[in-house]
Amino acid sequence: MEVAALSPTSRPVPLLSTAPAHRLCLLPLRFVSGRRLRPSPRHQASVEPATKEVGTAVPGEWSGDAIRRRFLEFYAARGHKILPSSSLVPDDPTVFLTIAGMLQFKPIFLGKEPRRVPCATTSQKCIRTNDIENVGHTARHQTFFEMLGNFSFGDYFKKEATAWAWELATKEYGLPAERLWISVFEDDDEAFNIWHNEVGVPKEHIKRMGAEDNFWTSGATGPCGPCSEIYYDFYPERGSLDADLGDDSRFIEFYNLVFMQYNKRDDGSLEPLKQKNIDTGMGLERMARILQKVPNNYETDLIFPIIEKAASLALVSYAKADDAMKTNLKIIGDHMRAVVYLISDGVLPSNIGRGYVVRRLIRRVVRTGRLIGIRGDGHGNPEGAFLPSLAEVVISLSTQIDPDVESRRKSIIGELQREELRFVQTLERGEKLLDELLDEALLSAGNNRNKPSLSGKDVFLLYDTYGFPVEITAEIAGERGVTVDMKGFDIEMENQRKQSQAAHNVVKLSVGNESEIVKSIPDTEFLGYDSLFATAVVKGLLVNGNPVTEASEGSEVEILLDRTPFYAESGGQVGDNGFLYSNGGEDRKQTAVIEINDVQKSLGNIFVHKGTIKQGSVEVGKEIDASVDAKLRQGAKAHHTATHLLQSALKSVVGSETSQAGSLVAFDRLRFDFNFHRPLSEEELMKIESLVNHWIGNATHLETKVMALQDAKNAGAIAMFGEKYGEEVRVVEVPGVSLELCGGTHVSNTTEIRGFKIISEQGIASGIRRIEGVAGDAFVEYVCARDNYMRRLCSSLKVKAEDVNGRVDTILEELRATRNEISSLRSKMAVLKAASLASKATTVEPQNVRVVVENMGDVDADGLKSAAEYLIGTLQDPAAVILGSSPGDGKVSLVAAFSPAVVKMGLQAGKFVGGIAKLCGGGGGGKPNFAQAGGRKPENLPDALEKARAEIVAAVSSSSS
Repeated sequence: MEVAALSPTSRPVPLLSTAPAHRLCLLPLRFVSGRRLRPSPRHQASVEPATKEVGTAVPGEWSGDAIRRRFLEFYAARGHKILPSSSLVPDDPTVFLTIAGMLQFKPIFLGKEPRRVPCATTSQKCIRTNDIENVGHTARHQTFFEMLGNFSFGDYFKKEATAWAWELATKEYGLPAERLWISVFEDDDEAFNIWHNEVGVPKEHIKRMGAEDNFWTSGATGPCGPCSEIYYDFYPERGSLDADLGDDSRFIEFYNLVFMQYNKRDDGSLEPLKQKNIDTGMGLERMARILQKVPNNYETDLIFPIIEKAASLALVSYAKADDAMKTNLKIIGDHMRAVVYLISDGVLPSNIGRGYVVRRLIRRVVRTGRLIGIRGDGHGNPEGAFLPSLAEVVISLSTQIDPDVESRRKSIIGELQREELRFVQTLERGEKLLDELLDEALLSAGNNRNKPSLSGKDVFLLYDTYGFPVEITAEIAGERGVTVDMKGFDIEMENQRKQSQAAHNVVKLSVGNESEIVKSIPDTEFLGYDSLFATAVVKGLLVNGNPVTEASEGSEVEILLDRTPFYAESGGQVGDNGFLYSNGGEDRKQTAVIEINDVQKSLGNIFVHKGTIKQGSVEVGKEIDASVDAKLRQGAKAHHTATHLLQSALKSVVGSETSQAGSLVAFDRLRFDFNFHRPLSEEELMKIESLVNHWIGNATHLETKVMALQDAKNAGAIAMFGEKYGEEVRVVEVPGVSLELCGGTHVSNTTEIRGFKIISEQGIASGIRRIEGVAGDAFVEYVCARDNYMRRLCSSLKVKAEDVNGRVDTILEELRATRNEISSLRSKMAVLKAASLASKATTVEPQNVRVVVENMGDVDADGLKSAAEYLIGTLQDPAAVILGSSPGDGKVSLVAAFSPAVVKMGLQAGKFVGGIAKLCGGGGGGKPNFAQAGGRKPENLPDALEKARAEIVAAVSSSSS
């Protein structure tokens, strides 16, 4: 298809304006230039900015999908390979979330991986949360966005990049050239001259800017280079004089070109890169805003349908809404895109790491939805959730962004519904906490004769932990005559913002010894699928991370070979163990022995054998024999194939929507993490285990084949979590049971697994469960050990194995009955002891409050509670009882009981006893009339009770007066 023949579709939004075509589309004469670029013959790029009409290449209207498609096909027609977006969960451990289009190409830019194509183009899903407080308030800030990019890996450079960027903007998208401005790095004369002399941009529309704006660096050292950006001018009538490209009200940057041409050394100096690269990024939402003629990114067809749905649930009209309402609707529209795509990529809500990002965004949507009036599910069910309705809209818009989102619809909807309903309960707890804080503020103000106020820390606690909007906090507080310390709240918010911005928001590249090593060492040839032994040549040797030519006995080494039977850790499977032997002389007498205890992949596909030289020495260039520990490898094979069977069994028993969230395949065990919202029942675990063992017993031969990635996906192959795949992949199939993309080692026949046993199933994070199990020899060892335990148990209980459960139940019931009897006797003894204390009550005037404060020795917590209940019921109202004890094991028990009249005086048992407990190294609380507490310092109990006596007497005296 010819690029120019594309016919984009969209919702009815005018392209540019209703001005006459001769006024809109013809470039002014000052943009005329007769010059053309002379690109490489392969690409044949050219620029004709002066004589062509713009705005006529694509008649009609633009949709976000059409803009994306036009970008990709434009560069595909110029030799670029269209590659899919990578996951929002990056392979790079130095980056928290995928924040840029270039991230998937970082190893290539570093020279750690060979380029698979000379140039590529992508539409990359991205997440950035460092400016979350700006979302909805500005026209352009978002947490989720798409970055369109074209990349060159040593293929073309500035001339072609600038020519194509201009052609794309003016000819393909039809942007008037007089509305476009260019920024270049202040010292980049080459870029300035290309834009002015070859593209034809007038000098007054090219701004030289400093390093802070227009010089890209990856860190203290590493690849770097000048940038050039294209801006769109919404108000060209303001002229060129003193134009400021940083003025968001007039300009928007929509295309950034990074010319990666230098390497920054440790001393700060720059050296030219041997391979110059291009890294560009065009914000899809920004371009949609320009072409669809809307005032902000949120009102484009990429986000606005979500906003419209939220408005309908809140029973409001976006068009008629005030600014505050529109801001809240924009926040919902933006955040919903982020959470849907994050959950689709396997990031589930939790209190740590990436999961916390998802949880925080979901909570912002829920509390914002409640703030604008959405109740329940928005359709009349007050107990329902409204996020699923919004997610349906996001998913319907996802087809061209990430087709996998649709296939994960059920799990995404379910996770959002569960998280919202859980959070609503948290919000309700926040409401109760707010009531308590307001009561405390009013009481404190009354005692100190100050104006009641909520502290900034308390307001932030409600906001951050309980998701309570500060606006609602202020409104409720105001109704009760309590002010809010907004300055203190802003300080807390700023502290959190700084912590958030300090997180992983920069893609770091570095060029060091590793890059030098990789240039001289080819990828390692892996022979381990077919053999556990091979002869190889030592191509590289490292000690303490530094290259050496020789290492001797006792050294911890990293050895790089040209070929190896050792499996390097990947796909969850651990690296092989074994030995390397160096043989010298004609008789090949053994001269060195190196014990290998780990193998890792590094610098692309180079295997790093880590171990210790046990005997002799090893040299670069010498031939060695590599031998893998066969028993350990067999254990890994059994557990890896068992993991595939386990995943199939899980999908069969609990549902196909469950998916892998991580795994470990070790020599002696397996661990499988999966997305699921509840614990598995014993019955489900038995079914899963039985199904796996059934497949093992079927003696099925495994089949492996190498095929194109897309062909494998079309065949239904499951991808391993977090793995990165090339264009060709290895597919492992257990016919009729499992089909997965996998580079790991596996048994030839399922009978080699011998058996499978689930050891445990537990939750490790919100929405993520973990199964641990054993197979192969480890399975036999586990079963034999458990059989020995059962034999001993049967001998001790003097019953048969089948009667053990019954006997244990009987023993437990007898134990419970005995404990209950002892507890009852202790409570009765405590009450009898308390009866004698009633006569010791002190009367505090003028209200004649009866006060008892006593140490009851070693009475346990239940006995102390019974004694307090007896005393408060025996003494006449008003009465206050505070009792303490040391039941043993270094513990302290405390209880406070206040009669109704004492509570009316403003005293609360929970707060009172909590303060006393702190003196004993503990804490506690409860209701205003009755509370319990504990501690770990029994030696402090006498002093604590004396303090309690003094405080209660002073409190009731003051309250009475």
